[in-house]
Amino acid sequence: MRPLRVLLAKVGLDGHDRGVKVIARALRDAGFEVIYTGLRQTPAMVAEAAVQEDVDAVGLSSLSGAHMTLFPAVVEELRQRGAGDILVFGGGVIPQEDIPVLLAAGVDRLFLPGASTQDIVSYLKEKLAQRLATAGV
Repeated sequence: MRPLRVLLAKVGLDGHDRGVKVIARALRDAGFEVIYTGLRQTPAMVAEAAVQEDVDAVGLSSLSGAHMTLFPAVVEELRQRGAGDILVFGGGVIPQEDIPVLLAAGVDRLFLPGASTQDIVSYLKEKLAQRLATAGV
């Protein structure tokens, strides 16, 4: 079986990337193939990279407060490219009241400050295994 592929992205003008780099290393150490797109990506750039890289999941990081605009925009860009089946998760400084709105917009799960890297690894392994089993892969 091929390694699970995850694209991590910093969408928008947020320049704080330490957290996403920690997540990238944790996922890599857990056996995932990780593609990190770097800072200041547009939703279209993230979706296009996800399609080109044939990833299983996209992880978005936001500390800028623009998550309510940018996270749903990435989900929509994936759908427009026929890749709405790619799992989208996110993390960062996200107020509790924003979480239901983002989940309804297609983000599968959100990790807030203090979430452990092991929780993120376990979530992705479990969720992606379920999706692959359902797809018959």
